[in-house]
Amino acid sequence: MYCMKKLIYILSGLFVFAIGASDAHAFTERKTATLRIMNKAAGKTQTVTAPIDTPIEFEKISILVHSCRQSDPFAAENFYAFTEIRKSDGDLIYSNWMNRNNPGVNPVQNADYDVWVVKCE
Repeated sequence: MYCMKKLIYILSGLFVFAIGASDAHAFTERKTATLRIMNKAAGKTQTVTAPIDTPIEFEKISILVHSCRQSDPFAAENFYAFTEIRKSDGDLIYSNWMNRNNPGVNPVQNADYDVWVVKCE
């Protein structure tokens, strides 16, 4: 009897964990990303809209957003964008996910520009 109760507790715990885990990763894919770019030398920022899978040119860099996702609307709002940034000569500067609420997790490592995601629409 004790083993049966223990098994039921374990299975119910796994069920609750599985439900919670699936809800935690609900995202809505969006069609455009709004990015903020700072030219460090000039000390100026500009906000740009980048359609998914369409490269945009900004001064000496090219930005290509492959995916822009919004977190579950019932959770704390957050946005994630998988972005590639290249110099005008084609050298890759950055290729990774950006997170609006934690921009320092995967920062763009460039001497001239900072780029971060503002939102997905």
